[in-house]
Amino acid sequence: MTAVDFEKFVDRLADVSAEAIMPFFRTALAADDKAHGGAFDPVTEADRAAELAMRRLIESTFPGHGIYGEEFGPLREDAEYVWVLDPIDGTKSFICGLPLWGTLIGLAHRGRPCYGLMSQPFTRERFYSDGEAAYWRGPARGAGGARGAFETRRLATRACAKLDQATLMTTSPLLIDPSLRENFHRVERAARLSRYGGDCYAYCALASGHVDLVVETNLQPYDIVALIPIIEGAGGVVTNWSGGAAAQGGAIVAAGDPALHEAALTLLGA
Repeated sequence: MTAVDFEKFVDRLADVSAEAIMPFFRTALAADDKAHGGAFDPVTEADRAAELAMRRLIESTFPGHGIYGEEFGPLREDAEYVWVLDPIDGTKSFICGLPLWGTLIGLAHRGRPCYGLMSQPFTRERFYSDGEAAYWRGPARGAGGARGAFETRRLATRACAKLDQATLMTTSPLLIDPSLRENFHRVERAARLSRYGGDCYAYCALASGHVDLVVETNLQPYDIVALIPIIEGAGGVVTNWSGGAAAQGGAIVAAGDPALHEAALTLLGA
């Protein structure tokens, strides 16, 4: 496949996912609880339908590739190329009618993230990267409301080396592992501003230069693999709290500025 063919294929994955999801958004949609008595972990028919649609397209196009999805688990996860899918990252926002969710489509080559896309079909935005350069595509400004007018912009994180000048995001402090919560609050107290919510959107806001730091725990690979190339392609840094690779999830810290990342790691590990 050429690079152009590949980008078209990933866009098609995002399209079929959006076609499955959008009829459910802001409707009276029931949610099942995957936690079965633990912390509420919702899943909807929209999640399942979108992942199935993407899986079918991947398997028909690349039958030798692996797939690791949130809703239906792994398939050929030892393959050279593995697609890592989260059909709706931010299901809690989705069932509340809030547009702070997205479809995550990641591709790993021999375990290393090599391409990522976040699609937000309600706002008609896509964030994507091969790890070398990151881009946003969405409704064009000044298009007079013309629905078909889109523009593409290259993404870049912003310079912010000091915590006392930083904007920090996390989905919720209640989702931080209790044993690590005080470590998180050390960083939060040092930051200029903290905001909650966002899920995958927070990482894309960081890549866009609107947010400086995202700190979370208990992430799965499907929560972060697609976002790693986007953050790194925009000039940011994303690791686990020990400074290691982020692709396996766990406790994750992403920063737009390498110096800020080091400052956050120091407090998170203190």
